[in-house]
Amino acid sequence: MYAWFSARLDEGLNMDMKKFLEPTPYIDCDAEPVKEKAREIVQGLTAQRKKAIKIFYAVRDGIKYTIYGKRSLPEHFRASFVLSSGEGYCVQKAILLVALARAASIPARLRLAAIRSHLLPKEMLEKRGSNLFPYHGYADLYLEGSWVKVTPTFDIDSCVDAGLRPVDFDGAHDALLPSTTLMADSILNMSKTGFFRRLSL
Repeated sequence: MYAWFSARLDEGLNMDMKKFLEPTPYIDCDAEPVKEKAREIVQGLTAQRKKAIKIFYAVRDGIKYTIYGKRSLPEHFRASFVLSSGEGYCVQKAILLVALARAASIPARLRLAAIRSHLLPKEMLEKRGSNLFPYHGYADLYLEGSWVKVTPTFDIDSCVDAGLRPVDFDGAHDALLPSTTLMADSILNMSKTGFFRRLSL
């Protein structure tokens, strides 16, 4: 369903982690609403991985995915704005996730990658002229000595409506957009179990 191409930021690990905890004009992890939300999400937790998991699901399902929200002005990409609006598309949701992680003392950074969607509606494909999205937004979280990629793009309701496999995060492995849909998974599983062969008997 989604094919990943090139990451657009350095993969290097020998970097000063301090800068991945600091606020920026868009990743405003020092904004009071962002700090308050981060405290609320990770309350009672001490392990970084558990905090990261809670933050991931809070953004994945707590912020509705939409491509029709506000994004015409620079401030529409500020984490505090995304939090207050309760909706956003991939880049906006990734920015919020990074901000909440930083507010919870988890080093985090925004990543941009080119992906190709094979489920693009015909009307949108004709309008765009391509199914390549050169700036898909996701986040990197630095957990126990390594960067982990996480994509909080589609909330669970959007996944159910579109027949998509939800992205899950265990705090240890990359959580990226799936390469297949639920329907494709079902067909593959039926094929593996001999379902279609039995039907032909």
